[in-house]
Amino acid sequence: VQLQASGGGLVQAGGSLRLSCAASGGTFSGYTVGWFRQAPGKEREFVAALTWNDGMTYYATIVKGRLSISRDNAKNTVYLRVNGLKPEDTAVYYCARRLIGSTLPVGGPRTYDDWGQGTQVTVSS
Repeated sequence: VQLQASGGGLVQAGGSLRLSCAASGGTFSGYTVGWFRQAPGKEREFVAALTWNDGMTYYATIVKGRLSISRDNAKNTVYLRVNGLKPEDTAVYYCARRLIGSTLPVGGPRTYDDWGQGTQVTVSS
């Protein structure tokens, strides 16, 4: 499977973006799909996740209230909408998947098996 993250760009503070994560050569059925971000010089951090089969969602505390994760079954795509963007949201955003049923924390990047290439989000002040 290949995960393709897209939708990043340059946006002014206060703006919004919708990121997409599409799976080709595979499916998200039976998987949890997570979004992570990594700013220069920082570790990769969890942002949000969605369990495909039941639609359960998870959000990192630091971004809760500004993010919305959703899915389109027909397009086999997971979306991440980010509102009220701040300069500190600047990072490469990655999507990843792991099998449903893992007992490991959903926010742990090492628990995910398949990763997309990332999409750059830059927020200007």
